[in-house]
Amino acid sequence: MRCKAAITDGRGDFVIDEIEVGAPEEHEVLVKIKAAGLCHTDFDSLSWGQNLVLGHEGAGEVIAIGDKVENVSVGDSVILTWAMHCGFCFQCTLGNQHLCENNSPVIASSKPFSEGHAHSAGTTWKRKEIQRSFNIGTIAEYTLVKDTAVVKNTSESMSFSAASIISCGVMTGYGSVVNAAKVLPGSSVVVLGTGGVGLNVIQGARISKAEKIIAIDINRNRLEMAVKFGATHTLLADKDDIELLKAAQKVKEMTDGRGADYAFECTAIPQLGAAPLAMVRNAGTAVQVSGIEQEIKFDMNLFEWDKVYINPLYGKCCPQVDFPKIIKHYEEGEILLEEMITRSYSIDNLKQAFDDMLQGKNAKGVIKF
Repeated sequence: MRCKAAITDGRGDFVIDEIEVGAPEEHEVLVKIKAAGLCHTDFDSLSWGQNLVLGHEGAGEVIAIGDKVENVSVGDSVILTWAMHCGFCFQCTLGNQHLCENNSPVIASSKPFSEGHAHSAGTTWKRKEIQRSFNIGTIAEYTLVKDTAVVKNTSESMSFSAASIISCGVMTGYGSVVNAAKVLPGSSVVVLGTGGVGLNVIQGARISKAEKIIAIDINRNRLEMAVKFGATHTLLADKDDIELLKAAQKVKEMTDGRGADYAFECTAIPQLGAAPLAMVRNAGTAVQVSGIEQEIKFDMNLFEWDKVYINPLYGKCCPQVDFPKIIKHYEEGEILLEEMITRSYSIDNLKQAFDDMLQGKNAKGVIKF
């Protein structure tokens, strides 16, 4: 089957071209993509040094299934996930499906898609096999994936656009709160950066019944969005406050002089990697959500005393457990998804979608097919 897809050259650019997607084989599912969420990781993937079918957030309809596929049927509405698991490796037996040693596209090395962890069979471009971003490649009209890459969407009211952003942005933010930090009712939470992931940290904190949720950003418009999604307090940061130490002092003033119980870094700015430590009280928890991988310096005084610093991947996602929980929160009006989508684009307007994202215009942009 020939279909349109966005393909990166690996050097910072991309083209819209046709790919060939084969029929599903054993444990494979062919999905017609209806919508694909867009995030900064997709932009980063333009420069990963290889051709890839772009996209790692998506939702669609099952068109065909291969032998031994039992979790979905033809016609099912599904949400895609890159946390595919083998079920028997060391990490899977511990319940860490997102860290699967056999299937994860990100943990085997510092670069995605290391040898032995790529699943690109059945997808070709210009008669050559091409890998799919995070093994799913959702910015395409069709994708062929493992059966563990899809979770059935049982909601009858959720749009495909809303479902698509659960794939990563919603899951990462929500899961960092609920699964990783395990935020307690009545606690105080600080969120540094109120983009798509930060807004879902806020939602996770609200669902966890945090009493005080302080959103920090340099963008006043984003802070207004933060209130809509559950922030109880906002703090407009100064661009010259490089490590947010002045903001940290204000946070302490807002939390009885101690600091917050939890602080989440969602900016992807290396200079702010240590900032959540400055925001939390003694024995508080600092969470680095955005995936900073650069080398940074820490003032060890920031760890005093008994502070915990964690760096969870994908909100410690177990898709078959967490996606249904998020769907239930949506059905009960506890999590906002439709409201998070600022603008939709066609695949031919992908450049505009990237530009709007980089300029901070969108909470989430979505490619609709």
